[in-house]
Order: sequence, then C-alpha cells, then structure tokens
Amino acid sequence: MEKKISRRENECEEKYSNSEGFEQEKDYRTSLITLNVGGYLYITQKQTLTKYPDSFLEGIINGKIMCPFDADGHYFIDRDGLLFRHILNFLRNGELLLPEGFRENQLLAQEADFFQLKVLSDAVKSRWEKEQLASRETTFLEITDSHDRSQGLRIFCNAPDFIAKIKARIVLVSKSRLDGFPEEFSVSSNIIQFKYFIKSENGTRLVLKEDNTFVCTLETLKFEAIMTALKCGFRLLTSLDCSKGSIVHSDALHFIK
Repeated sequence: MEKKISRRENECEEKYSNSEGFEQEKDYRTSLITLNVGGYLYITQKQTLTKYPDSFLEGIINGKIMCPFDADGHYFIDRDGLLFRHILNFLRNGELLLPEGFRENQLLAQEADFFQLKVLSDAVKSRWEKEQLASRETTFLEITDSHDRSQGLRIFCNAPDFIAKIKARIVLVSKSRLDGFPEEFSVSSNIIQFKYFIKSENGTRLVLKEDNTFVCTLETLKFEAIMTALKCGFRLLTSLDCSKGSIVHSDALHFIK
C-alpha cells in the first residue's frame, strides 16, 4: 500500500515538474519578439524593446501604439532595416557604439527621433557635431629624424582620416622592410620619428638600422602623399616652402578639400 502511494506521489511530482517546466518555456517563448523592420527580421527579448518607457517600441509591445503585421504575423515597421541594428544595440548596451568609419549620423539621428529615443538622438547628434568640428581642424603629420628634427617632412590636411591613411602607409611599408630586425622608429599621434636619416646623391633615405637598410626616400614619400591626396579628392593648397623650386623638394605639403 505504501509503495502504491509512493509511486503515485512520484508521478504527481513528475507531472507537476513537467508542467512547471512547460510554463517556464512558454513564458520564455512569449518573451521573444520578432520585428520586421523594412524587410529585415530582428529577434530580441520583450524587456529589451520596453527598456525606455514612452518610446515607440515600448508603445507597440505594450499595446499603446497600433502596429501592422507582416504575412508571418511579425510586427512590421516601415523604417531603415539596416540602421535598426544600431537602434537595437543601443537598447541592449545602453550606450552608443558604432563601427569605425560610420558616416550615417544624420540618418541615424532621424531614426532615433522616430523611435522616440531622445537619449540616443542626443548621443548621435553630439557625435556628429564633434566629427564636423574635427573635420574643420587642420591636422598634421611630421616625419622626422630623431637626431635632427630639421630633417624630414610635414604634411598638413583638414581631414584626420587622410592623415591616418598616410601614417598607416608609412608604418606598413616600414614594418615590411624590417626583415626580422627590431623596429627603429617610433610613432605618436602626429609624429613618426626614424632613428636615422642619411643623405645620399639620390636624396634623403629613411633608415631603420645602422647598416643603411632603408624604407624609402623622402621624395618618394612626398610623391605618394600627393598622389593619394589627389585620388581622395584633395588639392594641394600650397607648398609651405617653395624656395627649393619643386613641390617634391619642399619641406611641407598642405592639402585641403
């Protein structure tokens, strides 16, 4: 008799446990929301979409705002589907995190306004203003001999991206010519210093080691900087030192867009 009661209790406990697990799974499934934003499907949790009260998404999820459904029964929002990934990431992370080189600040600000996310809208507009201010400021790159600062080249431009591109090119070429030897140049935000420059009949060479292994000539570097600038739509405003009679022989180059 006791065995029968015990077996029945076990069956009841198992049934209750299964029922409880089913309810938990059901709750978990109902907490997942699929959105169709401009033809792109996004799956996220209800708590993510309702993170900011009185936002457009919170209004949809909590039934405050009427929203159409697509053919598969998903919420359909007629907005930019690609940019929505940044909206969703903001809801997940609580901060604005954008990929390097992102250039659609104005569009993202409009999307943030539509979704009634003022915090995100303010963050995007602030980022946009900082980028515009930075683009108007002249930045420079100085390539010098660590033993003689008078030797070298200065490149000025009103676009930080262009300066970064030139600097990356110099470092890349330098590293490719090291042949396993330690680097003999240092890089800061605006200055690249080589350990030795040497003079020769062919011009000044950027030297990495005392045995005169070189990266390239300064003249070659100047020519490459000019060609890169022209390809990127910049123009050579002036050579800051034209006394030597040639742009390629000048000590500084100034580009502007």
